Amino acid sequence: MGEAKIKATQFKKMVFLFTIGTSIILVPSALASDAKNDAWIPVLLGTVAALLLIGLYLALARLVPGKTIVEICMVLFGKWIGMFFSLSLFLYSFLLTTLVLRNLGDFLTASMFPETPITAIHLVYLLIVAIGIRYGLSNLARTMDIFYPFIIILFIIFVILLMPEIKFNQIQPVLSNGISPILNATYSYVSFPCLEYVLFLMILPHVEDPREGGKAFVKGMLLGGLVLLAITTLCLLVMGSEMTANNLYASFELAKIIKIGEFLQRVEVIIAVIWFVTIYCKLIVCFYMTIQTFSQSFKLGEYHPLIFPIGMLILAASIIIAPDMGYFISFDRYVWTICAFIFGFVLPLLFLLTAMVRHSWIKSKSGSRST
Repeated sequence: MGEAKIKATQFKKMVFLFTIGTSIILVPSALASDAKNDAWIPVLLGTVAALLLIGLYLALARLVPGKTIVEICMVLFGKWIGMFFSLSLFLYSFLLTTLVLRNLGDFLTASMFPETPITAIHLVYLLIVAIGIRYGLSNLARTMDIFYPFIIILFIIFVILLMPEIKFNQIQPVLSNGISPILNATYSYVSFPCLEYVLFLMILPHVEDPREGGKAFVKGMLLGGLVLLAITTLCLLVMGSEMTANNLYASFELAKIIKIGEFLQRVEVIIAVIWFVTIYCKLIVCFYMTIQTFSQSFKLGEYHPLIFPIGMLILAASIIIAPDMGYFISFDRYVWTICAFIFGFVLPLLFLLTAMVRHSWIKSKSGSRST
């Protein structure tokens, strides 16, 4: 595709910002609704599961080196079956981009701009994302370089300001509801955002050093998991499990609690800025992957002409995917988790087993020729 290479450190920052993206706002409430005051435990278990998933993806990338996941489909299964799998990955990426955009619109219309049509918000944000994609992957990576320290500093300030409000009795007793709710919450966390990492196999071949790229993949995930663990734990320690579960945007409500005297109030803008930036990073990465999966499926030499038509399809789909917030939450909780499991685990495992069989067959065939 003629894309420039990116550095491993840039890839790490991309994974980090992608991880906390929509999750920093939505994950605490989703986990607390299942695991109650143990909602911090599923983040730890989910991080371990994410390590195993990334190991699966990296093993596949090593067996078919230098190829994106779409190209891996073509190599392993041939033209027609490979195209079926690659177009399925395009639909998965398309759906993920649509959900991310809808999350943005719902948050803004519910908390900041209730009088603004959600379509207008989606359109403006998509235009900014489309402009970014036109400049290519290397420019996206440099954008991550700029945003990364900015987000880290804002988050540290946010944590420090919440310290006086912490009440450790809010997470006691541990495991009071048993292990089953924790496992349900862990599956929810793994499906969002961990199983979405499979799409980074579209970008991993563009990292300058593949070995360092694998390490950067793990580091970015761990850093993102640490932030999500911190924000979930803070929600529990400050607001309690019931209030966290009842507020869809729990971390945004958490920021409203910060009040130091009469001069430092309304600092929820901190979490809002963090979310605006990270969701932009996640949306632009998802949009890029969507365009690339389609482009590589049909072996197109240029992806830029696809930006406008696919962007308009995403805009339309983000509106019609759910008539209201209740329906959208149900869709996200049940339909999306099944899709994420299939595309984030089942298919990569199938690809890995096929690649192992193919690799051993080629190895035995070359050995028989040499004898």
